[in-house]
Amino acid sequence: MFSKPLTLMCATIMLAQPMAGLASVEVSITEWPVPWADTRPRDPDVAPDGDIWLVGQAGDYVARFDPDTGDFERLDLPEGTGPHNVIVDRDDTLWIAGNRKGWIGQMDPETGHLMKHEMPSSDARDPHTLVFNETGQIWFTVQWGNYIGRMDKATGATELVELPIPKSRPYGIELDPSGRPWVALLGTNALATVDPETLKLEIIHLPREDARPRRLALTGDGVVWYGDYAQGYLGRYDPATGDIREWKNPSEESGPYAMAVDSRDRVWFVETRTRPNLLVGFDPQTEEFFVRVPVPSGGGTVRHMVYDEARNSLWFGTDTNNLGRARLP
Repeated sequence: MFSKPLTLMCATIMLAQPMAGLASVEVSITEWPVPWADTRPRDPDVAPDGDIWLVGQAGDYVARFDPDTGDFERLDLPEGTGPHNVIVDRDDTLWIAGNRKGWIGQMDPETGHLMKHEMPSSDARDPHTLVFNETGQIWFTVQWGNYIGRMDKATGATELVELPIPKSRPYGIELDPSGRPWVALLGTNALATVDPETLKLEIIHLPREDARPRRLALTGDGVVWYGDYAQGYLGRYDPATGDIREWKNPSEESGPYAMAVDSRDRVWFVETRTRPNLLVGFDPQTEEFFVRVPVPSGGGTVRHMVYDEARNSLWFGTDTNNLGRARLP
């Protein structure tokens, strides 16, 4: 059952970007303190009714947030779950990465009933980030187990594709318009993709050996954008041509982490080695960074975010124990 709804005051910052060389663009960031302290709220997703769901990685819960009322409601998970990611299905079912327990959870948001889909191998011990495809399956990464996985939602049957590079750390994952998964390999200088028909794996090495991609996002043309967490670059890989281009990020110490693409195919990411964290916008049409805005609470680290088309907003969790929303121009 849900805990009693809790409403907390939020903080908002609206900034016209003052940095030299960047356009004056107004972005509004609002943060709501999550009522369960020190629980690392993260990886929000937008439900069909517009509510926001998130997980408390250090608190073993999933929670619903009502943007209209500011109410939070909590559903507890088994102790030690270490939930890493939640995605909300079209029928409101919650799918949860039980990162420390080696399962993907299927939860009814009204009753809290949880069904655990165990990984087929004990080596796949840490399901990490989940994404839906359009044919009833979930693709996911297994960071330390070194797999890319696909699970059938109807049966729980799971197929695993092992990465041939030891400790390659498959991390962020997104699907292109054809349903092909693309994965950032944080432990090496590479991206990976899997053929959905044959499960054949392909590795794309990035030109700099010290690059370490962590998250990625795809524009509508199928181009893959990645953030090099180690060296502070935004990268572009075109699968149609094999072309790779990179731009040095605005901050000298950048640490790009959370990434998303909006409805205008603009690329957004958060620089997390800055204090405060900075939300950065990049326009592929002009090939320019056009906005850089601080997270009001500092952010700590913004690890993942999702684009909400209905509100033209980004939603994200922070290590400062907040749920954040950035209204985009």
